[in-house]
Amino acid sequence: MSTDIYGCIETRDPNADEDWFEWEPWQRCMELYPLYGGGSNYEAFALLFGVRNYQGWEPLAGQRGLPVDVSAAMRADFEEAERMDSAVHGPTWVSWAELARVDLTASPAGLRGVVVLPGPHPHLESWFWVGEQWNSEELLQRMGPHVGGRRPAELPFGEWTVGTTQVTYRPFTLGDAIGPGTGWEHVFAVMAALAARFGDDGVRLVVYFD
Repeated sequence: MSTDIYGCIETRDPNADEDWFEWEPWQRCMELYPLYGGGSNYEAFALLFGVRNYQGWEPLAGQRGLPVDVSAAMRADFEEAERMDSAVHGPTWVSWAELARVDLTASPAGLRGVVVLPGPHPHLESWFWVGEQWNSEELLQRMGPHVGGRRPAELPFGEWTVGTTQVTYRPFTLGDAIGPGTGWEHVFAVMAALAARFGDDGVRLVVYFD
C-alpha cells in the first residue's frame, strides 16, 4: 500500500508576541497541494520526516507530532482525517530555518551510493542502497565481475553491462530526494518567499501521512 502526504504551510504573525495580540499566532497560509503535486517520493519522506525510512537515515524532522500551537484549521483537518481513516499517522513539522540549512549536495550519513538496475519500465527500476559494505551476495552477482572484490568506497561510480543488463552505480544526495525536479522545490520556493515577510522561524511546514 502506498503512503501519501498531506499538510500545509503555516506562518506566524509578526505581532504575536505583543501584549495586545489576541488571535492565533500561527495561521494556515497555503496547502501543500498543489505546490507538491503528490506522488510517493519515499526518499524525501524518509529524509525529511522519517516516514518509510527503510534505510534508517537520520530524518530532519521526524516524530515531532503536531506543533503545540498549530493553527486551528490544520488541527481540525488532521483530527478529521484521523476520524475518517485509521491509517493516518506521522504528524510532524519543520521550519524554513531548518530547511534553509540543508546541504543538497550532501549524502545521507552512512550512504555510499545506489546501484540502479533497469526494469521493464523506468518507474520499475530496482534501487539498492549501498553503505560501507555490499549488503547482499545477490546484488554482487547482479553487478557482475566488474566489482572485482572491491568495497563500495573503492569502486568508481559509473555504468557497465552485465549480460544484457545495464548497471548504474552512482552517488545519491539530498538534492536527488528534495532538490530541483522532485516537486519539493516549489514548496521551498514559497516558504523562502514567505520567510522574507515572516522570518525563517516564522514559516513552517506541517504534515501527516496515510
